[in-house]
Amino acid sequence: MVRNSRIDPFIDVDRPLIALGNEYGDGHRVEPHQHRRAQLLYGFSGVVVVTTPDGTLVMPPERGMWIPPGVIHSVRMLGKVSMRSLYIEPEAIKTMPDHCQVVEISPLLRTLIAEAVDIPVDYDVNDRAGALMALLLHELARLRPLPLSLPIPRNRTLAQKCQDFLRRPATHDTIDLWASHMRMSRRAFTRMFRLETGLSFVKWREQACLHAALPRLVAGVPVTTIAIDLGYKNPAAFTTMFKRAFGCSPREMARQHAGSGSAVASLQP
Repeated sequence: MVRNSRIDPFIDVDRPLIALGNEYGDGHRVEPHQHRRAQLLYGFSGVVVVTTPDGTLVMPPERGMWIPPGVIHSVRMLGKVSMRSLYIEPEAIKTMPDHCQVVEISPLLRTLIAEAVDIPVDYDVNDRAGALMALLLHELARLRPLPLSLPIPRNRTLAQKCQDFLRRPATHDTIDLWASHMRMSRRAFTRMFRLETGLSFVKWREQACLHAALPRLVAGVPVTTIAIDLGYKNPAAFTTMFKRAFGCSPREMARQHAGSGSAVASLQP
């Protein structure tokens, strides 16, 4: 078993999949780096923020994050994070996306990951350990993405506008308001925004609000306060948006993960 260790000493072990377990304190940061192997992050507790050259992703508790091989990324922990990481040889699974994604973790996959971190890195591929790791690879191919990646445009002016929004997110910001700021027509702005981010403006705005809400929710900030700060007229509208993204209400998530972290942090990339 490998716990509380970096992957570096094991990265070239001749096995298709290696599992590590680590515990991190609130505010811990991992500076920009990359791996030869693909990586799946999974956190039992706390919120994990990953920043890449293409944007920012937020991983809530009990969700996962897919990081393809070679992608430069930095990591920040909000609250105490109990992390499990799978490192996969690129040729071992070829159906995964070539970009980072936050993903749903099924109950079966959660159980398999918990078992995998107790398996030696040089496990016998022909015994139970090998069969468990092979099943893990099959389950990884079934990961379902969640809408928690937030692409940042390459256009400098639009990128600055997006950064400003992340500092003070507001759900009532409109396409017309942003188009006016960019001195563009509504049609030209919406076309450019989708080309730059791959999302509609409304979808990007919603995901940016989720990015802002999650760390505060896990930290214990009341749902009503978060909803009002984001510009919702009442908590019900915010709850509807949240349940559509996560399948549970913000209060349910807050109760489930009470005590997993105490910091209220900005998600400014």
